[in-house]
Amino acid sequence: MTKQNLSNAKFCVNPTIFMVEKPPPPPPPPPRGSYINNIPRKTLVEINGDPRIMKSWVDSMRASSPTHHMSTNLYEDKTSWMVHHPSAVDMFEDIINVSKGKKIVMFLDYDGTLSPIVDDPDQAFMSDDMRGTVRKLARYFPTAIVSGRCRDKVYNFVQLAELYYAGSHGMDIKGPSKGSKYSKKGTQAVLFQPASKFLPMIVEVYKELLDKTKSIEGVRVESNKFCVSVHFRCVDEKKWGELSQEVRLVLKEYPKLKLCQGRKVLEIRPIIKWDKGKALQFLLQSLGYAKCNDVFPIYIGDDRTDEDAFKVLRERRQGLGILVSKTPKDTHASYSLQEPSEVMKFLLLLVEWKRLSLRKQSRIQKQLEDIKASLIKY
Repeated sequence: MTKQNLSNAKFCVNPTIFMVEKPPPPPPPPPRGSYINNIPRKTLVEINGDPRIMKSWVDSMRASSPTHHMSTNLYEDKTSWMVHHPSAVDMFEDIINVSKGKKIVMFLDYDGTLSPIVDDPDQAFMSDDMRGTVRKLARYFPTAIVSGRCRDKVYNFVQLAELYYAGSHGMDIKGPSKGSKYSKKGTQAVLFQPASKFLPMIVEVYKELLDKTKSIEGVRVESNKFCVSVHFRCVDEKKWGELSQEVRLVLKEYPKLKLCQGRKVLEIRPIIKWDKGKALQFLLQSLGYAKCNDVFPIYIGDDRTDEDAFKVLRERRQGLGILVSKTPKDTHASYSLQEPSEVMKFLLLLVEWKRLSLRKQSRIQKQLEDIKASLIKY
């Protein structure tokens, strides 16, 4: 596996740190129409935001957009980046050699990995071919979908009951509704929601964000059960500063929530030590692989939030991460794929390799049985 420079790509902050000073008690209500002229200057700074903080957030929002190439500062060009993160399709034989003798377990992000990124998150449908490919994959390997989406939403997109699903960035995990042939004896059905006590707060924040951002054209506020996503893919870039400020103003009243950034999305989550990396570890444990040295997890994802899972695999020195991206990015992943169509090609290669391996094993087993039968005669 190739070496690379690593850095923590997670962008999570507590919005309360943006308060420069506690505002004075509000003055008596001013006459209609004169409110803005009566606000002390310090309070206006808090409402409108420190220009340096605003610029920092807008720059960070730009960095999360695939159309901006700020990450090219890390590598001179894509060719150089590909040396450190080669194509998982081109290096398929090497990956198989590394995994030889181990049980492969598959973890897949949804948006941008199994389905294309689209302007309307409700229209992020996976193709029938991709669904068929994931169905075949699950016949041979334990397979989980790990998404920032609400678990029910991502299940409705994928529509495969034999998979594990981890929604809300791993804060809502459920095992296969059909049962799983991969679960070891004695393991219970999986259902885990570590952030359940935050649900009323998340619902409240969702309603406030709907109201506060409704004047900004193109914004989309999505409830994902244990987190809230504010999509700015269709928002004019000139409005990004205003949008981030509105979101942070809402979150000032909720110190138990944090603001994170993903691919053209601001995400509000509970402040708990849980992410996609923790979800990966929990699922491996649920499958009975927590202390196994012969397990080989493969995680494929395209977003900053997937870096937590890539990092876990690096630290475990087990399995590997595959980043889906057309542009160079700093990442903990070892390999890369350009887009969902390449993801499908890689998954099909895995399926075909496993099918041929099982056929070969079956043929060898039959030959051994024939030899034993012939020896009994003598």
